[in-house]
Amino acid sequence: MPNVEISQLKVFLAAAEEKNFSSAAKRLHLSQSAVSQNIQALEKAYGVELFHRRGRSVELSEEGESILPTAREVINAARLLEDSLQNVHNEVGGDLIIGCSTSAGKYLMPTLLSSFQRKYSAVRPHVKVMGRDTVYERLLNETIPIGVASKRLDHRDLECVPLFEDRVILIVPAKHPWAAYGRALPSDLIDQPMITREETSGTCEVVMEGLKAFDTSMDMLNVTMELGNAEAIEMAVELGVGIAFISEMVAARGLALGRVKRVELEGLDLQRTVYMARNINRPFTRAQSLFWEYAQSQYKHLNTEVWQSLVDFAAPVNLC
Repeated sequence: MPNVEISQLKVFLAAAEEKNFSSAAKRLHLSQSAVSQNIQALEKAYGVELFHRRGRSVELSEEGESILPTAREVINAARLLEDSLQNVHNEVGGDLIIGCSTSAGKYLMPTLLSSFQRKYSAVRPHVKVMGRDTVYERLLNETIPIGVASKRLDHRDLECVPLFEDRVILIVPAKHPWAAYGRALPSDLIDQPMITREETSGTCEVVMEGLKAFDTSMDMLNVTMELGNAEAIEMAVELGVGIAFISEMVAARGLALGRVKRVELEGLDLQRTVYMARNINRPFTRAQSLFWEYAQSQYKHLNTEVWQSLVDFAAPVNLC
């Protein structure tokens, strides 16, 4: 019987988790034909059908389901072996894969990872930006070792720790009547053209929860535009399309440049915690363990120095 190669198992695992050969190919930086060939080689060598092909998508067969846990164990063992070999020379290296929700992936992680990499230059960080529900889904199926999202999921297999405190603020165009005074009442929102994210987004959930105290629901607002991207919303506000609730991280540069203005709503203080999470059943490599500890140690700095770096373009990031 032929020997199963680690590279083939990695392809099998990616295809099983993505349920699509094309998506697996993108994840592994391979061609789709290479993914198909690897799967076919495994199936032919052992006389089994690992996947049921259903058009563009694939689904694990009963045989594929049966070997999936073992494949994960082998890949994790190979990862730990590589880590141990690097540690022979006291070098911390290897890939550091982190799944992040949108705002954290774009604004928070680059600063945190750049300072971490200055300490451990052989580590290769890979930030995968995805929806927060996908972050937890991939943590639970052990596709990613570490996730960062703006919501805590209580699950027996997950450990979640606070990483960053973010505010959701109201921004208006620079020439808006509210801009000069900088204050308004929650009841004033009803007559304003509003730009929003989709209702399932973290920002929208925080806003809806906060407005409940003022007997205001989303369907009472004059929503003139819905955009699925926070940067697009900030740009639309700059252009005078309407006003919007947005993460303070996303709005930071527009505020610093005077392109949008912050308006405080009396009695409404919207905050959310960004969490870092891991699956306790998946062993960490040394690089993953060190980053987990390092990120927690930077909690206070992330809420001061990192914010300062977003609003003061000349200020160096000075994490410990």
